[in-house]
Amino acid sequence: MIKKTINNWTGRDDAMVEKMIRRGASRRDMLKMLMASGVGVAAGGSLLMTAGRALAATPVAGGMLKAAGWSSSTADTLDPAKASLSTDYVRCCAYYNRLTFLDEAGQVQMELAESIDTDDAKTWEIKLKPGVTFHSGKTLSADDVVYSLARHLDEGVGSKVNSIAKQMTEISKVDDLTVKIVLANGNADLPTILALHHFMIIADGTTDFSNADGTGAFISEVFEPGVRSIALKNPNYFKAEGPYLDGFEYFAIPDNSARVNAVLSGDIHLAASVNPRSMRMLEGQDAVNTSVTTSGNYTNLNIRLDNDPGTNADFIEGMKSLMNREAIQKSVLRGLAEIGNDQPVSPANRYHNPNLKPRAYDPEKAKHHFEKAGLVGTEIPIVASEAAGNSIDMATVVQQAGAEVGMNFNVDRVPSDGYWSNYWLKAPIHFGNINPRPTPDILFSLLYTSDAPWNESQYKSDKFDKMVVEARGELDEDKRTAMYWEMQEMVANEAGTIIPAYISNVDAVSANVGGLKANPLGGQMGYAFAEYVWLNS
Repeated sequence: MIKKTINNWTGRDDAMVEKMIRRGASRRDMLKMLMASGVGVAAGGSLLMTAGRALAATPVAGGMLKAAGWSSSTADTLDPAKASLSTDYVRCCAYYNRLTFLDEAGQVQMELAESIDTDDAKTWEIKLKPGVTFHSGKTLSADDVVYSLARHLDEGVGSKVNSIAKQMTEISKVDDLTVKIVLANGNADLPTILALHHFMIIADGTTDFSNADGTGAFISEVFEPGVRSIALKNPNYFKAEGPYLDGFEYFAIPDNSARVNAVLSGDIHLAASVNPRSMRMLEGQDAVNTSVTTSGNYTNLNIRLDNDPGTNADFIEGMKSLMNREAIQKSVLRGLAEIGNDQPVSPANRYHNPNLKPRAYDPEKAKHHFEKAGLVGTEIPIVASEAAGNSIDMATVVQQAGAEVGMNFNVDRVPSDGYWSNYWLKAPIHFGNINPRPTPDILFSLLYTSDAPWNESQYKSDKFDKMVVEARGELDEDKRTAMYWEMQEMVANEAGTIIPAYISNVDAVSANVGGLKANPLGGQMGYAFAEYVWLNS
């Protein structure tokens, strides 16, 4: 369908487009061709490739949609503070609302907030929309916002954004519809931060998350962690438009081929995060379209610096030189990616450091470092799973390259179920899969500061920690950019995270699904698709 869509948009003939796809044309190649043909591309590097039927059309009310993600767990949660999987994000976006959200252009829009104002980027006043109600019938007030935000500061809650929320030194009620937030230091990004999935607003005093009581477009009807969820339309939703669906069912199909076959057969309407290897299965299928978004998602190889063999600096250097980024981009990801340089700020972000070049594939240099580390011939396990998209194929590329220089890498393929709780952040060498985040501050605070909840390689640097705080409060754009560039260099050179490519997320969607758009927070419309899509028939 990619070929057909590019043809429709650009007038290119089948042979030319097919040639580009088969030779592994990069996303940048395709973007250049589209822009040269006058096709609009959303901010943040998002590209929607769907047939005209799904793009055109007036919204249609009614129908139950079925969608499948790629990963779920018995630890699935309806607590926004603890959300960590895409399945969690989809449900939270359906059942709750944020104070703000990011539109397809990456711009901050008001959601539960009527306005957010500040004079100095340190003290903020948030006015709430009146008349918004929770599913239980309770009216939204400042008490709910204060409670929701303050939970992230409670270490006992286990919030995934505790390190980000710590900058909020005061969260207080001014009146029923006004909240005051004071930050430790100025941060002009606060409205963007409040658009993160974890900062959904829950009812004051909520402690039971066996079900969801939110203000969102859908009401939770069934929630079976690790199995499925069923949601029904909220008849009292506060927005003038939507939702259009009567409801939707969401579950995971971890096996990529099974997920693709499910959408091809019509058993589901949306298959999230399709492996690029499956693109040929989708070619020529008029009943299925593809939505392609590149906004900073990546699968990375993590080497813990506090565990052997990651305690050996030569091993880390060897692994970074052994990573064949071009092979991963062209062969594993079929050109649907941009080559990465071992730091999380992608080219879609305005703070991306263009001067930080990716390390070249240099097996001889890698061998030199492995010999210095004394690890040539030693069996070294690399944990991979379908849960971390494309990680098994990436691990195979590393394994084969290692064999050529005498390294004995054993790819330990483990099940998707339980991967994020049993292996991610724990195994000495393993893969992660990171969803897009809109600012460097959020990425660094979640993944690289010493107290980051998802510090995948256990990177520790006092200098880096201080720079994160300084950059957060720096209002001079040139100085802030320079600081973010330096921090990207520090992560690329000092951390144990190897990011070979920024991956284009591909969702396979039934052709009768309308309204799907790109979003800078990732695929499935930043996981909020349920509120905005409709079924044409």
